[in-house]
Amino acid sequence: MTLPVVLIPGFMLDDTLWADFVDAFPDDREFIYASLRGGDSISGLARTIAEQLPERFVVAGFSLGGYVARAIAEAFPARTAGMILIATSLREDTPAQRQAKQDAVGALKQGDFRGISRGAIQKSLHPARHDDTGLIRKIQEMGKRLGAEAFIRQSGFIRDRITLHPIVCPVAVIAAQQDQLRCYQEAVELAQLTGSRVEVIEESGHMIPLEKPQQLAARVAAWLKAVNL
Repeated sequence: MTLPVVLIPGFMLDDTLWADFVDAFPDDREFIYASLRGGDSISGLARTIAEQLPERFVVAGFSLGGYVARAIAEAFPARTAGMILIATSLREDTPAQRQAKQDAVGALKQGDFRGISRGAIQKSLHPARHDDTGLIRKIQEMGKRLGAEAFIRQSGFIRDRITLHPIVCPVAVIAAQQDQLRCYQEAVELAQLTGSRVEVIEESGHMIPLEKPQQLAARVAAWLKAVNL
């Protein structure tokens, strides 16, 4: 019997992120959708999510969700059979990134939240998708559904308190060829920590599950088969 795969989205994203990926998945597999709503810290989210999961599982995290996935694997190593890290990193926020988040939260408190800005979304996409109005709207709508409170809380997550202990379960590290938010070296660092190698999705920006769901599904399915999960 195959194990369920827990899908953890990224910053201001919801289950919709995974819809095309799940539809494209070539094998019969149970997917469990996790939410970033259940805590005020990455470690808190990890505990909340794990409480709702079966005894054994494979955890997959995209971007911010990758930090949560690592926290789950480190807190519950006996339960985590495998881990898939997609367009994510080991690195903490830089001072400039922290300041940008603080500025965004400060601006939000003075006005209405309308989702992630078009410019920020375009930066997360492959250049060929910068004018893809449908895709941009889909990402904005996810943010709107989550709302201002989620934006403030997720912006405050501290990413430098996850330990760097070696992960004992099998790990897949997947990166995008043209990710403007997470460089290839960040994926290499993850692969070195986890004893894995980097799988690169070509012609994709940061938003791999939305930009290249079929390719991502094929890579994940092949890896799960290779490690007998």
